[in-house]
Amino acid sequence: MHKGNISPTEAHQRLQGNSAAVLIDVRTQPEWTFVGVPAVERLVRLAWQVFPAMQINANFVQEVEQMGLPKDTEILCICRSGARSSSAASALTEVGYTNCWNVAQGFEGDKDANGHRCTTNGWKAAGLPWVQS
Repeated sequence: MHKGNISPTEAHQRLQGNSAAVLIDVRTQPEWTFVGVPAVERLVRLAWQVFPAMQINANFVQEVEQMGLPKDTEILCICRSGARSSSAASALTEVGYTNCWNVAQGFEGDKDANGHRCTTNGWKAAGLPWVQS
């Protein structure tokens, strides 16, 4: 199990306050392209699940290890709403990374009463910096 859940605002503050912290966006290529990504330094785009079948990326942990990050690096994982990123942070913790966090609410947040995301919570709703291709 990862160290815990943090809000998008707290994740942004940690990235600003810790020059070694890394944000791993574990969503898929279509999400990065069409929905956008956090506009922060030290952003890593690495899918936890492979689009379109959405099976777990068997190389996820290996690809993080190949980055050469020290095992105590503060790693913040984010996805659409916080579910995939929780699994990714836990997988990294299981192989010895000791400072992995899940960004609860994710990039888009929960659905509102009309079934729309990005309005009630999440990175975008918090007004944090992001870009879209």
